[in-house]
Amino acid sequence: MKYTVTGATGHLGQRVIQDLIQRVDANSVTAAVHTPSKAAALSTAGVNVAAIDYLNIDSMTAAFKGSDVVVYIPSKTYDVLQRITEFEHAISALKAASIPSVIFVSFFADQVNNPFTMSPYYAYAPRRLATSGLRYAVVRNSLYADPLVPYLPELIKRQHLIYPVNDQAMSFITLDDSALAITDLVLTPTFRDAGQLYTLTQDHSLTMPELGRIMTGVTGHQIGYDPVSSEEFGRIYAGEGDGTELASMYRAGALGLFDVVTPDFRRITGQAPEGMKAFLSRNYSDNLGN
Repeated sequence: MKYTVTGATGHLGQRVIQDLIQRVDANSVTAAVHTPSKAAALSTAGVNVAAIDYLNIDSMTAAFKGSDVVVYIPSKTYDVLQRITEFEHAISALKAASIPSVIFVSFFADQVNNPFTMSPYYAYAPRRLATSGLRYAVVRNSLYADPLVPYLPELIKRQHLIYPVNDQAMSFITLDDSALAITDLVLTPTFRDAGQLYTLTQDHSLTMPELGRIMTGVTGHQIGYDPVSSEEFGRIYAGEGDGTELASMYRAGALGLFDVVTPDFRRITGQAPEGMKAFLSRNYSDNLGN
């Protein structure tokens, strides 16, 4: 069996590759990447590295050819039309390469009333797959827990979370758990290839006061909840280049669209997802020296 993972130098893609090569021969895995020089460590580990351009069908076809399963992790652009164009090119390449099985990695922001900038893409892609004739499964991630770790020092200074979601709860999953579930799908044909839709979450969604209490316990610093407006949130993080997009995402959270909890992670992996308290405790200690 041959496996190809796109976006293989990204946060999630790297983890999927690492999980795969712990369970199959590294030379059966291809890391499809935009910049091969960034994949030198993967090449050293025996993983095949293929250059792809999401806007070039021929490059993707060549990278996919001979694969039994392709894990399609999309690019990070916030340009909806470009992201859809990239996906259409991927569909063409998957067909041209006669790929037997596709796992599409998505996000749980596909509701018809979701104001998140990228929700049109997340709604479009699974429906497009359903019409493509390809054999596939869709993995929808909830919010990643991992960005909360580097955010903790700022929260300690602020003494409160500021997400503009009011009293609504939100669901999270760790990158490690997402990668584990995706790898299990890759290696378990009965869990894929029939248009299955999985949503990966921890066992509990969290309101912001609940998340603040967990963070307080983990860090030993009081972290409460004092939300700013959506507009103010966008202004605060405008300098990081994605303030507007993040503000739109949390507007979806304020509508209660991100409080979904499912048993899908347990169903795929046979184990419990790592909870927020355990995750933050482990990573705050490891990464921040506290």
